[in-house]
Amino acid sequence: MVRARETDACPGALQTHRAADGDLVRIRLPGGAITAAQMETVAQAAIELAASTLELTSRANLQIRGVRDPAAVAALLTDAGLLPSTSHERVRNIVASPLSGRAGGACDVRGLVTALDTAVQADPALAALPGRFLFGIDDGRGDISGLGADAGVHALDTSTAALLLAGRDTGVRIPLDAAVDELLGVARRFLDVRGKHWRVRELDDPMLLVRGRDADAPAGATWPPVTRPPVGWIEQDDGRIALGAAVPLGVLDAQLARYLAAVEAPMAVTPWRSILLFDLDEEVADVALRVLAPLGLIFDENSPWLSVSACTGSPGCAQSAADVRADAAAAVDPAVPGHRHFVGCERACGSPAHAEVLVATGDGYRSRKAHP
Repeated sequence: MVRARETDACPGALQTHRAADGDLVRIRLPGGAITAAQMETVAQAAIELAASTLELTSRANLQIRGVRDPAAVAALLTDAGLLPSTSHERVRNIVASPLSGRAGGACDVRGLVTALDTAVQADPALAALPGRFLFGIDDGRGDISGLGADAGVHALDTSTAALLLAGRDTGVRIPLDAAVDELLGVARRFLDVRGKHWRVRELDDPMLLVRGRDADAPAGATWPPVTRPPVGWIEQDDGRIALGAAVPLGVLDAQLARYLAAVEAPMAVTPWRSILLFDLDEEVADVALRVLAPLGLIFDENSPWLSVSACTGSPGCAQSAADVRADAAAAVDPAVPGHRHFVGCERACGSPAHAEVLVATGDGYRSRKAHP
């Protein structure tokens, strides 16, 4: 793919995007992690200064639409610790296994997420990364490696990881405690060779980024994509409870976000547009479930809502040929197999890997099989 320009226009909390419904602010959450107090702040910003809804993205970030005062929103986010770097805020793109360290997985990668985020912010050169460049850290369960991150590691055990490029195993094996340095090295080499490319998969030969490294396994293996979030009552390894709540079409009412914050538990936004509440006693989890389920969050792993997603569509996006969220909601059907993603134009924003992408034509939808 040949780009016409070197820099992308991915929005952040400072570089906002002017959409049809006003300014859009995107808040990076490395590993999807967010505290209850931070969720309360984001909800407050949406209610007082924007459209009163939060959008969950396919990179486990949050968006606020219709922002009337971007500077005031940025100030709130800074005070809450959600904007720790003005120079690197758009490049803090890290997805990680959201249940890591709490339930399952080969190891706990939460420390790697924090270390990588800190190291990215400390390197002035990495501020030049495209806003679409994505790091992935999979704790061995295989939920993140199928997302096709530009530079990733997949834990094989507690001490060793596979190095991935664009979601493919390079065959290179590294010590897990060297993962941060390896990922930074890939990112720096990408900057050296990228030209106008924004993603590793756009390079003619992505393996240039690890050239000279000895492979310990055959290269090219991939992990199957995960399209459904962990939902419902999840027993943690320490005996406490996590609650997984899917958010229909990724649109969370800001008042409902305040209810989530009121549980006063650590949270994570997932790449499947859901939210996890962690470290709950059984009694607290039971009460939270009884309160939150009637408000529209999905705790049923068999819900047909888990098989449907959509881009923003009209009226928020001027490029869209339809109100795709309304159409997707009307199309929810437990009898239809697979995952369907409704989009308003050929850009097909937020399309999950291996979903059936349905593109609005202005006179219905046509299927676009290939992932963009």
